[in-house]
Amino acid sequence: MVPTTAERMGEPRVATLKLDLHGLTWQEAKEEFIDFYNRRLDRAGESATPRIDVVHGYGSSGEGGVLRTRLRTFLQGLEGSLEFIPGEKLDSNPGHTVVIPARRIGGKTDLLAEAIWEYCERPRSRSKIMGKFRRHGEAGIMQALKSLEAQGRLKHNRTTSTPTYEAHRSGG
Repeated sequence: MVPTTAERMGEPRVATLKLDLHGLTWQEAKEEFIDFYNRRLDRAGESATPRIDVVHGYGSSGEGGVLRTRLRTFLQGLEGSLEFIPGEKLDSNPGHTVVIPARRIGGKTDLLAEAIWEYCERPRSRSKIMGKFRRHGEAGIMQALKSLEAQGRLKHNRTTSTPTYEAHRSGG
């Protein structure tokens, strides 16, 4: 049997599960990834958690598609909850990313807050936000807005004729 890259580097063989995100939008892919990741972590319990080989493709431009780029940016924001290795560092294949789970990551409420934060890159009125995310219900949207404001990630500008929310980016 041919040794894996991890084994050549002195790491034990660990089971790897595959998650294929081809054909999904970024929002669908993110929800699928979080659900799959947390279910696998819960099932592992005290035993070694399998690595997750996330297949996202490399994009039709060859420069990195939306899923690859956004997934890796998303994973960088989860430092402490997981580690990840870009496929090109493992086997020269940029069409996948190997994720090494450590602890659970946020669920749908956190996803909603993240989506609202991204949407508010430009100032948005409450009614625009409510319209865009209406499927989540007013209570869920308001909870996400309050959470983002408390974290300092969203500014509520009440000085204009139509109050707006705008994402606050650190360092900018």
